[in-house]
Amino acid sequence: MPEDVIVEFGIFNLMGARDPRTPAAQVFAEVAEQVALGDKLGYSTAWFAEHHFSNYCMCASPLMMVAHCAASTRNIRLGTAVVVVPLYNPMRLIAEIASADAMSGGRLMLGIGAGYQPYEFERFGVDIKDKIEMTDEFLEILDLAFEQDFFSYDGRHYKMPKTHIAARPVQRPLPIYVAGHTAEMFSAAARHGHRVITSGRSGGLKMLAEQYADFAAAFAAENVPVEKAHMTLNRFALITDSRDEGLRFAENARYQTRLASSLRNRQEVMDGIALVDVPAKGEESIETIHDNLPIGDVETVAEKLMAEIKVAKPAQLSFAFKVGDTPHKSAMRSMELMMGEVKPRIEKALGLGQA
Repeated sequence: MPEDVIVEFGIFNLMGARDPRTPAAQVFAEVAEQVALGDKLGYSTAWFAEHHFSNYCMCASPLMMVAHCAASTRNIRLGTAVVVVPLYNPMRLIAEIASADAMSGGRLMLGIGAGYQPYEFERFGVDIKDKIEMTDEFLEILDLAFEQDFFSYDGRHYKMPKTHIAARPVQRPLPIYVAGHTAEMFSAAARHGHRVITSGRSGGLKMLAEQYADFAAAFAAENVPVEKAHMTLNRFALITDSRDEGLRFAENARYQTRLASSLRNRQEVMDGIALVDVPAKGEESIETIHDNLPIGDVETVAEKLMAEIKVAKPAQLSFAFKVGDTPHKSAMRSMELMMGEVKPRIEKALGLGQA
């Protein structure tokens, strides 16, 4: 991260429903309202997640959210965090990617990932053991699809006869982010000349420093400057003067982390149609999570984020303001305070100037 460039601020929308009775229409409407506010406040990017078959995330298609929110915004970029590549037919996905960029007037930020939930892969009939190879082949196809009028491909998982993709993206090249926490995914990003999007989960500075070292080493191994990663770091965040409210948000972050852990390890527990959070081995206390995350009043959050920027060196910080059963109004208030009061403090303290 160049020292004279302001770190961008974005928003991350997981679109879960801790209460499974919450209508999907309400979840999507609240996200659209947050994105519209983000556009007004000057956030750089709104990211949309993808998951299937549980209340962990109700969004099955982040590209649909991109197209939907493009109509009610003007400047904010709209990103997928992420499209789970192995669950798609690659040719249809590439056409939909181009369509989403065209519909948004060239504002798509394409985040792609290999996925991590066996529960999803089983229901799509895809072997999760093949996910890295399938994702790497897709990246090769994607590189070809928009570089030439016609292309073909002969891989282990995908075979394409001579083909033309009629829909074309506005952006050339299209900004592409590879998501993950592993050296394999970081290396794939470096090899293909793509960026990196990753999550700090509920960890603190030590975890962020270790994660930065991993992805910097992966880029170095591919002889690619680490600045090319243009790394986006997702963080749970809440701005509040109330410690009780902050602890409740930390509990929601723990709830979300527990669900992700159980889904990753194929140990999900269901109560009817709802996923139940169960303690994860070695998990930290709510108080530690509260202290790890950018939770607190304006000054506290500014101080925490300044420390995270120095350690993790992100080009963009993307905040999940609504997690679990966090009230919509609380998330909107945090969005306003982050841009109106926290970001100016960080810029002044770090001496960052406009790019």
